[in-house]
Amino acid sequence: MNQELFLVPALMLTYGPFSYDSLAVPLAEKALIAEIRRLAKPSSPRGRADAAVHSRSASSVLIGIGDDCAVLRVGRGRDILVTTDFTLEGVHFRRDWHPAEVVGHRCLARGLSDIAAMGGEPLAAFLSLALPRDLSQVWVRRFVRGLIALAQPFGVTLAGGDTAQSLSGILADIVVVGSVPRGKAILRSGAHAGDLIYVSGQLGGSAAAVERMKREPRRKLNPREYSQHFFPQPRIELGRVLRERNLASAMIDTSDGLSTDLAHLCEESSVGAEIREELVPRASAGKPARQVDLNFALHGGEDYELLFTAPRGRRVPSRIAGISITQIGSITRTHKILLINRDGVSRELQPKGWEHFLSDESTS
Repeated sequence: MNQELFLVPALMLTYGPFSYDSLAVPLAEKALIAEIRRLAKPSSPRGRADAAVHSRSASSVLIGIGDDCAVLRVGRGRDILVTTDFTLEGVHFRRDWHPAEVVGHRCLARGLSDIAAMGGEPLAAFLSLALPRDLSQVWVRRFVRGLIALAQPFGVTLAGGDTAQSLSGILADIVVVGSVPRGKAILRSGAHAGDLIYVSGQLGGSAAAVERMKREPRRKLNPREYSQHFFPQPRIELGRVLRERNLASAMIDTSDGLSTDLAHLCEESSVGAEIREELVPRASAGKPARQVDLNFALHGGEDYELLFTAPRGRRVPSRIAGISITQIGSITRTHKILLINRDGVSRELQPKGWEHFLSDESTS
């Protein structure tokens, strides 16, 4: 098979042994990078499905950590997907609320969710870290372990990155590279009037966790009771199935909240939408588990579900890849987005999810 070669900037990563200190980072940059390289080394596959994913990853990343560039090889007839996301202390997480493994998991989940929203398959990730001088090396190791634990099931190789000292808090930037058959990426711009609107999973669980932590800042939440916030699951398989079955006409992930992400999709497609309030699937969280407030489901964000449209005559199953699928409305010709209650009364649904430089709230 003829193949195309892609060079992606990466960092030369090599290190040696080190000693732990619970109060500070004694590692030089070279040693820190070597530790990341060791942790990022792919583990042996388990089972046929795992082996298939492992094989795809190994054949895509020819040269990873250790040179001036990573070398990726992607088969002819594939388009490359590239996405990048910041994870910032005080904006996306707080160390007193979020264990290091959780921060690493969520960091990669953001990028993987973008790949899922295009119907793509992830190949490699590039991690850049800016760390305070007094950060414990134990924290860094746990962060990388959390990231790698999410990467491995999807066959994602940590292929490079960069490190630097931060003068204020932890900054992580993740670049995820994926691929999709040429011309088959599912875009935000493909929705048409008459299409039905669907969303995967349940919404609002992550926002409910943040609200609880803000209300009781000294209380440690159990991640298992708020798993949607602490360990969100990128819908890679769902996105792939939607693409392969040609079900979705447009798609986006719900990283910023249903109201805001739907507005993004409608803007790119030059359409409007009507959403039925009672159809919006609300998550249950806490102990005992309670259904979250509608506002969390509408505006919360960081759920990393897939919001997509499909032509009215196309049959969309109620479950795909083990994930529930809910029809919540339809696309209209107007450029307004309306929320309709049980009594048929409608009001304009303003985008009140997350938007940087306008939002005055964060995890802090």
